[in-house]
Amino acid sequence: MTPRPSIDHIRRPQILAAAAEVIAERGVAGTRIADVAERCGVSPPTLLYWFDSKEQLLAEALIADDDRFYEELEQRLGGAATAAGRMVALIDTATESADDFALWMELWTWALRDAGLRAARERFDARWRAAIEAIVADGVAAGEFDNTDPPRTALAIAALIDGLSAQAALGDPEVSNARVRETVLAGAESLLRAELPASAGAGGPASP
Repeated sequence: MTPRPSIDHIRRPQILAAAAEVIAERGVAGTRIADVAERCGVSPPTLLYWFDSKEQLLAEALIADDDRFYEELEQRLGGAATAAGRMVALIDTATESADDFALWMELWTWALRDAGLRAARERFDARWRAAIEAIVADGVAAGEFDNTDPPRTALAIAALIDGLSAQAALGDPEVSNARVRETVLAGAESLLRAELPASAGAGGPASP
């Protein structure tokens, strides 16, 4: 058997970051393994020893991107003293990168016809909704939010962020990142029946 070629000089995160860039630029359909290999500085056969297909590259690039997002989110949530502040931190973290949403839109499109990517999409969304739901539940327990259904509320807030972020990624002139944040905050306040602070670090609980 031919020995697996070494790519020790190329860190895996660099490969996945390059894959994310190329797929976001060209879409999955327009991306070739050779395009990603060129961006990484390796040969296509070398890359194919590690990734069987473009779909696998997309899934693993999204896993890496998702993990980076939650690392940043965890840091920002730690700086907020209240559930209301943590909700603002979550919304800020999600909407600041609304124009980088193209990669996730590729996942949604391909997940319609690919069972593996569909399962990956379900895992990503479950993690996302759980993060929102945990903040909602904490706010309810602390008396900050007047809400009786954290799971449904988390689903609504996630859908609001995802839907508006997709429009921003498509370049809708009426949907800037600032407009996405403003609209999501207003929607969250309505769903939570609470006033959210202007910034994540603002002290004191929000008033119902």
